Amino acid sequence: MNIIAGVCLLLWGVGLVRLGVTHGFGAELRRGLAASTKSRFMAFISGMGITSLLQSSTATVLIVAAFAGQGMINSATGLAMVLGADVGTTLVAQLFSLDLTFLIPLFMIVGYVSFTKKSGRFKNFGRIFIGLGLMLFALMWIKESSMPLKESELLPVILEALNSDKIFAILIALIMTWLAHSSLAIILLLMSFVSSGILPLELGVYMVLGANLGGTIPPILATLKDHPEALRVPVGNLLIRLVGVVAVFYFVPYIKPHLDMLGGDETRKIVNFHTLFNVSLALIFLPFTGIISKICTKIIPDRVEQDDPKHSRYLDYKDISTPSVALAAATRETLRMADMVQRMLEDTITVFKTNDRMLLEKVREEDDVIDNLYEQIKGYMARLSQESMDEKEAQRYVQVLTFSTNLEHAGDVIDKNLMPLALKKIKRQIDFSDEGMKEINHIHDLVMESVQLAQSIFVSSDIEMAKKLLQDKQDIREAELTGMSTHIERLGDGVPETIATSSLHVDIIRDYRRINSYMCTVAYPLLDEKTHFQHNQKKV
Repeated sequence: MNIIAGVCLLLWGVGLVRLGVTHGFGAELRRGLAASTKSRFMAFISGMGITSLLQSSTATVLIVAAFAGQGMINSATGLAMVLGADVGTTLVAQLFSLDLTFLIPLFMIVGYVSFTKKSGRFKNFGRIFIGLGLMLFALMWIKESSMPLKESELLPVILEALNSDKIFAILIALIMTWLAHSSLAIILLLMSFVSSGILPLELGVYMVLGANLGGTIPPILATLKDHPEALRVPVGNLLIRLVGVVAVFYFVPYIKPHLDMLGGDETRKIVNFHTLFNVSLALIFLPFTGIISKICTKIIPDRVEQDDPKHSRYLDYKDISTPSVALAAATRETLRMADMVQRMLEDTITVFKTNDRMLLEKVREEDDVIDNLYEQIKGYMARLSQESMDEKEAQRYVQVLTFSTNLEHAGDVIDKNLMPLALKKIKRQIDFSDEGMKEINHIHDLVMESVQLAQSIFVSSDIEMAKKLLQDKQDIREAELTGMSTHIERLGDGVPETIATSSLHVDIIRDYRRINSYMCTVAYPLLDEKTHFQHNQKKV
């Protein structure tokens, strides 16, 4: 039970470190990966360095696969990064094979103090240090708890079964790694067992092979439904590892007498073998990533994908652990909603002018798309934890939710208010007067400008644009009053078209102004923030 608890604590520590790094520095890490695609060697070094920080080759492989799926890199470059990622985990294992227990109190104290700070960045530093402390403590706990197993009567029976069937031993390590989603944690566990003397070195070597193979499974399962180019990266990694494991499997009996050449005590030997295995694979396969990529293309051919407008294009749940990246994706999806609202408005004025029933139905269908996208954005944002965000990210979180909500409301106004008015006009077979249509068209143009300006403000947070948007709101209000005055004059003059469409004319102007009000909400937080800042400056 102590060993199982120690393994759980080890996995939790690895997860905390990964969470702290991805939440606090995920955007920087992604930029580093994206910038290192000029050569395979640079991609290899980048993958190795970032995995050393993340302490998870699985996380790196998923990031690289996402890049490949988005067309940012090709699968050959992605495989070079993955080879570096696999070597990066060995560097972390090397570090934890040293006796660093004296750092546990320091890591825990620094981690706690950092985590209690309000800043999201400090909280993530806290997660990293607490995670490192827990990992070191777990390894010490596992090692001490496994010592009594030397005297166990059952252990020799289990080890004899594994020794007699090396493939079964590899399979056991593979399953353990797959379930743990961390080859590093399993390697450290095997290291502890070997150092405690309860696991023979040779059997540990076979199980290290299984751990290396098992680490390739979670990324494949996570990318099964992704773009083929994204899936090819983890599949290529599996092929490389499979070839390496099969080759070494048949050579272990021959190198058994030479295991002492790996140097140091039993702990160093098992970790050095893990490093040697991954470095050898990198040296052998790095020049041939292009060939492996072509093989993966034959195994996983391109598929024709139909773009369903009701499904999000940019929301990827693999980015949830990196708030800055996830917020950028939600921003892009929200802008896609804004483009649809703008297109609906353009079609709306056409429906009023032409009485086109088919276009009217198309506008209503577009509102269904907007509603679906809004639900997906809400669900995506709900998965993001504001606790790990810094102040700017928290503000962006609120901006995205607010603007997407108002876009959905604007779409509803078009669908549930303006389109029924258009349908009433079509059924009654009536037309606006020339002056009345000009007034509606003028209001429409002003509202269209406000939609475009609101999108720019949403992206740039420009204060001057925010001021202009609110000034335009006042212009729309004045245009509404002017139009209402001239509309009443036409009624007084007895213009037949004005009399027939009077209620429609008033309701249309009112609904256009409601849409403008929804767009203007993007400006208020920016101006309030500026006013608050200026007030504080005066106090100082």
